[in-house]
This record gives sequence, C-alpha cells and structure tokens, in this order.
Amino acid sequence: MDVLLNTPPLNVFEHMALDEQMVHLRPRAVTLRFYNWTPQAAVTFGYAQFVSEVKKTLSAQNFSGQFTRRPTGGGIVFHTDDLTFSLVFSSPERPTEIYRKLHTFILTQLAQAGISGHVLTEKLPASAYAPSVNHEATACFIRPVENDLLADDGHKILGGAIRRFEENVLYQGSLQLPGARENPILKRAVIDAVRAFLAVDLRPVSCCAGRLAAVRQQAALQYDSPGWVEKF
Repeated sequence: MDVLLNTPPLNVFEHMALDEQMVHLRPRAVTLRFYNWTPQAAVTFGYAQFVSEVKKTLSAQNFSGQFTRRPTGGGIVFHTDDLTFSLVFSSPERPTEIYRKLHTFILTQLAQAGISGHVLTEKLPASAYAPSVNHEATACFIRPVENDLLADDGHKILGGAIRRFEENVLYQGSLQLPGARENPILKRAVIDAVRAFLAVDLRPVSCCAGRLAAVRQQAALQYDSPGWVEKF
C-alpha cells in the first residue's frame, strides 16, 4: 500500500530515524511524509560533511538549536519555515534522473499554484558537489546544483538529497518559500507531483505508537549521539 504518512511533531533526530526506518520497513511501497516539526530550531547536514566545518557555519549564523547528520548527502539545510518532506520508493534510475524528473513534476504543480521557476540544467564541475569548499561546509540553499529548482530571480527554492539502499531510494527534500511549512497549497502541489511522478495513489495513514517508540529509541541511540553527529 502506498501511503501519505502522518506523524505527531518530531524533533530533527526523530525525523532522520523515521526516514531511515521507512526504507527498511516498506521497501517496495511508496511512502511520502511531510515533517511535522517540534518548535525547536533545527539544522541537518549532509552525510559526508565535516562536523567541525558545520559547527563553524552554525556559529557564524548564531544558531543554537538541534542539528544532526542526515543519512543522505548534500550540504547544510536550515529548517526554519521550510516545507520538509521525504519520499521512499523503489527505482533503478540514477539519482540525477530522479532529481530531474521529480523536480520537474513539482515545478509543474507549483506553476498551477501561481509559483513560477525553472529546474537548473547547467552542468557543473564535480567540485560543486563537494561537502566543503575552502574548508567551509557547503550550504544547500547558497550554492545551487544541477536539477535544483530555482525561482525566476535565480535563488534556490527546492533541493533534495538521495541515498540509495539497493533498489530502494530515500529522498529528503526542502521547499523554501515564505510560509511554506503551513501552506496547504504547497503540500498539495508536492502530493500531486509525487502521484504523477510515480503513477500512484497515496492513502493517508498515521504512524502507530509502536513505530514512534522505535523511532525515538533509534533517534536517541544514533542520530543524537556523538558517534553519528561527529562521524567525520
């Protein structure tokens, strides 16, 4: 069964744990989930980034909230008012093709909501995807890369990071528009885009108490632990 998974408010560590668990628990099904955030400020950073560089960036931004390493790649993402979501599905395609197709479907739906933009098609050098530049941690919404979704003025409004578990894909995305997190029109645009992209229907379901307990346990043992956060 392909689902739109609803949860109570979770912190950043719990969100990462739940995404990882969905890959293993529902390997052949589609799971779309919008993050329901607890009030704390939160940051995620890419799996391959150096925590010492990340901490320098957070200090420069006077950030004092929760932060953790994602299971996916990419750079630093500040989760303030963004519409954060994850998508788990099965696909043999390369990540670049997944980004291009999914972001194009989302762009189409956003256009119907009156939000215009374009998918970045420029081929960039490999250095553009490095976890750090000149010993500074890269930030996802400062340095757009190929297949990111940009507004008409060129600033990035949607980016995602992928990790593949054999045929199973975990995509974690952030849509950054004013008031995005509480905007039902933007949520509907993402839902309709996913339905068109994967040719599926999505049945709304709530995360059960047992799963939430397992998520909180993994969050405490892994995503909120120095062994994970300070891995590199």
